[in-house]
Amino acid sequence: MITQPQAAAGPTPDPDEERRRIQTARLLAYRDDGPLVHAVADKLGKGLPPVPAALAALLAVIAVSATGLLQPGPMLLVPPLIVVLLVLPTAPRDHLGRLDWLTPPLLRGTEFLTIIVIGLAADAPKWLLFVLVYVVGYHTYDTVYRTRQSIWPPAWVFHAGLGWELRLLIIGLGAALGWVTPVLAVLTAYLFVLFAVESVTSWVRLDKASAQAGADAEQDLEASPEEVMEQATGEAEKA
Repeated sequence: MITQPQAAAGPTPDPDEERRRIQTARLLAYRDDGPLVHAVADKLGKGLPPVPAALAALLAVIAVSATGLLQPGPMLLVPPLIVVLLVLPTAPRDHLGRLDWLTPPLLRGTEFLTIIVIGLAADAPKWLLFVLVYVVGYHTYDTVYRTRQSIWPPAWVFHAGLGWELRLLIIGLGAALGWVTPVLAVLTAYLFVLFAVESVTSWVRLDKASAQAGADAEQDLEASPEEVMEQATGEAEKA
């Protein structure tokens, strides 16, 4: 996943290529892939088309839930495995297709639906499911808002956040073993602290930098021509 596109050194890049590069970086960031995806993406070749695979995963989770197959026990691990097996092979794609912008919302909707159906089938507290969905949703919103302001979250946040794939596998495994409530509680608390602290720290740091830049600019505007000339003369004498 590209979390901060870097301009190529050398000649000025083609505007169309630059636009496509940034579009790819944004969509890959919105996917919120984690360590597992990054570990195997380079070994998957060209990969699967992302939109059909993500849509198939969503429909498969709906089908498994509607047929009543989700019962307490190992069966609760099936929805996460379906999602991972279908969506993980889409990671190598450049996401530049006409409809590839649908991949992140389809993937996030599938993640949320899987969390909810597993939690309900395992009789997890509904409020805990809501908080977890809210925390992941906030992280997604924060990522989208930052990238639209050309402020890219650091790559380590996506790895530390475990990605959609590890979050689903952890929840599914916990539900299959009968530990869904403590697993959800620990995961939710961990993600809340991680995403909240990193987001607030980043925005505070940005605000301080902006305020300092504004103060420096205001000081330059308020300085009289004589002061500017005197400062420039003093610096020249020191040199």
